[in-house]
Amino acid sequence: MLAFDPWELLRASANYWTWVARVNEISWTRGGGRASIEAVRLQRLRDLVSFARERSAFYRDAYRDLPERGTDLTQLPVVTKPALMARFDDWLTDSAVTQAGIAAFLGDRTHIGERYLNRYIVWKSSGSTGVPGVYVQDPDALATFDALMAVHLESGGVTAQHLWNFMIRGGRAALVVATGDHFASIASWQRISHDNPAISARGFSILEPLPNLVAALNAYQPVFLGSYPTMLSLLAEEQDAGRLRIAPLHIWSGGECLVPSTLEAIEHAFACRVVNEYGASECMSIAFGCDEGWLHVNADWVVLEPVDSEYRPTPPGEPSHTALLTNLANRVQPIIRYDLGDSVLASPEPCRCGSPLPAIQVEGRHGDVVALRARDGSIVRLLPLALTTIVEEAAHVHRFQIVQSAPDQLLLRLGYCPQGRAAAWHAAATALRAYLKQQSLPDVAVALDKRAPRSDPRSGKLREVVVACQDPRARAKTAKSSALPAA
Repeated sequence: MLAFDPWELLRASANYWTWVARVNEISWTRGGGRASIEAVRLQRLRDLVSFARERSAFYRDAYRDLPERGTDLTQLPVVTKPALMARFDDWLTDSAVTQAGIAAFLGDRTHIGERYLNRYIVWKSSGSTGVPGVYVQDPDALATFDALMAVHLESGGVTAQHLWNFMIRGGRAALVVATGDHFASIASWQRISHDNPAISARGFSILEPLPNLVAALNAYQPVFLGSYPTMLSLLAEEQDAGRLRIAPLHIWSGGECLVPSTLEAIEHAFACRVVNEYGASECMSIAFGCDEGWLHVNADWVVLEPVDSEYRPTPPGEPSHTALLTNLANRVQPIIRYDLGDSVLASPEPCRCGSPLPAIQVEGRHGDVVALRARDGSIVRLLPLALTTIVEEAAHVHRFQIVQSAPDQLLLRLGYCPQGRAAAWHAAATALRAYLKQQSLPDVAVALDKRAPRSDPRSGKLREVVVACQDPRARAKTAKSSALPAA
């Protein structure tokens, strides 16, 4: 009896050679400069639009009144998540993939990172914009994302010596993210782990109390560490304090905005480079960071259009209202001129790092790290993504806001609740209190704020976690200073 599945072996081999070819293709294209990148991008865009028009009923209807050939990108209609999700089966280009089948697959969390229909990887978004999304990735798209990551790591200083050191140290890779459902980061991570058994890749939950997480990472000793900027910042503080004692060769950051001061603190604490990647559930790798502080769009595989509230182009140097995303890699679920919701500023000048790729800055998803006072007076810090994950999974609401109104109090503002406001509040409050107790914060109050979630008046974006009180650590320092005798 065979100890392995021969079809899995064949698929792994095919995926490997597809990945190798894609890495070489990316390097060759970008080596040709802007003209080469633009030519490849334009051809891929034409092919994608033609394919979507032929195979997707949704896009066939959307493009019905447009000419068959010579259509400029800006003539194509903008699509939104609600419109696409409302016609999910029509959107897809493989009739074997259905909304009902996907729902059943996602309903079983033991399938995270496994292939749906033995072909596709599926994940869902958290619904932070008000509507949850479900995204299906075909093998070619997955190979492209993996190849882009390899190119990014190489540009970030990962050499053959780094890879050799990675393998001789056990190839241990750790990803600290939301692990409890089919979210993009953990589903993609689990898929890589399934496909590469020689690599020890483990996922660690952001819901774990920080001391427990630190102990687990100390025991595991990862050579590669990936997480959100807020979590990496907390881990950097633990490393500086000597409680965390790991020596990763490389760190990946994504899922939130990474500001320069946080990047510098993380690199200083761990004495290694950080690869900063900007992506979304709709497209895993949109752009990656450079040493000049810009993000470079993967323009050979992605089209990103900064636009105003009327979907008109925003001039370089000005922040956009939103951005339109076109993912040129995925055919099973075409993303063409999709309203992403992020504010993007395009650089008016070529980047000083020398990259031929467009340079941008992004104001994407972010929230405040809350610092809550425990019963013994110590301060416990909680990630915004941990708190939002608790509420989303318990109450099934997708527009809400958590406000820290005092060192020992959280307020919850609820938007539309499909199951009713009272039921949503009860479920969310119960889950939050249980989580706070797990974090040694049983005395922190959770209350319902009758006011609706408030968007930022400048950007119009909703920050889901907001600190509206003085940091109790700063308050303690102030009190201590004022108690000192006068000189």
